Amino acid sequence: MEFLQLLYVFFKIGLLGFGGGYAMLSLIQFEVVDHFGWMTITQFSDMLAISQMTPGPVSINTATYVGYEVAGIPGAVVATIALCLPSILMMYFVMRFMIANNDNRYMQYVLKGLRPVLGGLILAAALLLVNRESFVDFGWGESNVSVIIFVATFVALYFYKVNAMWLIVIAGAIGVLIM
Repeated sequence: MEFLQLLYVFFKIGLLGFGGGYAMLSLIQFEVVDHFGWMTITQFSDMLAISQMTPGPVSINTATYVGYEVAGIPGAVVATIALCLPSILMMYFVMRFMIANNDNRYMQYVLKGLRPVLGGLILAAALLLVNRESFVDFGWGESNVSVIIFVATFVALYFYKVNAMWLIVIAGAIGVLIM
């Protein structure tokens, strides 16, 4: 019975939870603490702290942890899959629709219209990373090594098509050695 409850709760959260992992936390807290009583609010807060420290999306980490607390390793698997399943199913059907209508001129218009939007979203995400934490030595009278590493990496990637993994390793090594 616990497995069906986990499946129901986390499938519903995965289906209705928009806005990313942190937006889902209130839904998860309601179901886990208030509705089913699987955890106390203190246990949920501790679990949330652990989920934030663990690599990966906080909603998936939370689902895995709750599933484990409720029904062990099988519960963790059920909760994690149930949370991800709505997104997987939606993407499957959207991709099938897009592939079936690939030659449709209206679909081509939509896809061409999405290109600048996607570019804007990527640019917005990049601009969010341009902050004092990412460029600690930026400014007049500073060494600006982080800016130099950024510009050199961009040039190597964009103009010279250097493998991004090599650039990450090299930039990280330079950063560790110099900073």
